Amino acid sequence: MRRPQLRLRPRPRQARRVKEPESDGPTIDEQQSRFTREQWAKLRDATPLSLTEADLEELAGLVEPITLDMVRDIYLPLSRLLNLRVAGRRRLRDATESFFGRVLPPRPFLIGIGGSVSAGKSTTARILQAVLAAWPEHPAVDLVTTDGFLMPNAELTTRGLLGRKGFPESYRRADLREFLQRVCSGEADVNAPVYSHSLYDVTDEVRTIRQPDILIVEGLNVLQTGPPANTPFVSDFFDFTIYVDAAAEDLERWYVERFQQLRKTVFREQSAYFTQFASLPESAADAVARTIWRSINLVNLQENILPTRVRADLVLAKGHDHVIDHVELRYQ
Repeated sequence: MRRPQLRLRPRPRQARRVKEPESDGPTIDEQQSRFTREQWAKLRDATPLSLTEADLEELAGLVEPITLDMVRDIYLPLSRLLNLRVAGRRRLRDATESFFGRVLPPRPFLIGIGGSVSAGKSTTARILQAVLAAWPEHPAVDLVTTDGFLMPNAELTTRGLLGRKGFPESYRRADLREFLQRVCSGEADVNAPVYSHSLYDVTDEVRTIRQPDILIVEGLNVLQTGPPANTPFVSDFFDFTIYVDAAAEDLERWYVERFQQLRKTVFREQSAYFTQFASLPESAADAVARTIWRSINLVNLQENILPTRVRADLVLAKGHDHVIDHVELRYQ
């Protein structure tokens, strides 16, 4: 009996441009295409906008401005693309069920969203969840973050890893893979651990995922690979992946701005991990934030996060003002 061959993701290679007649539409590459905001917005077609300004206030991050125009130009075309991908995957599933002559257990369409600290992954995930849930074909859209799969602070301290929190070795990667495997196998109820940014630690709380149509998983590590080679990577479970990209100097500025906002809000809570920073003068808090960024987050970005950008199916590239400047789509 012949052994089944492993299905491997092809290694990224230099895109070769296909010569096309001049037009106002998007330029198409053989493997990857870069769309300006205006070009991408045209791909919205007739996708309706279901969100309101009040909705955006609930979805926006601390320092990230979100407008209805941004949702209309960027997220509605993306939701249309993903709606088509979901439909395509369902057709493939129907064909597989026909081949085996039996009904397969339900499996959600999995979307992974990666990128640096302060890039706006969480905001992207929340907005995408809202616009995808507006499609009648898949109204049940759930969201989890990989922060819940970090090792607890006590364990990180014991292992000498507290200063490398967010690096690959600080995650309970086997638990994250098991969670995704259980979701993909169609289990009715799968619990995901919950992380508290106020406590800066994993909590005893869990979120139960109950067979959604779409599951969005957001985190620093969703596109990462690594040893052991004989086990699946987290990225192997996703049907579509997104990388939220920005220049390092912008990411640092946004991190400092968010740190200053948290200092005036969450850090003032008595149980907050960083409560000692709440009373610092603004200039001293600025210095602390930049030290944390440059000694931890920037190193993690350069060593472990940015190298995964080429593995994403789609890149949302931001300018200095948090506004998405262009979109890159990799063809498969």
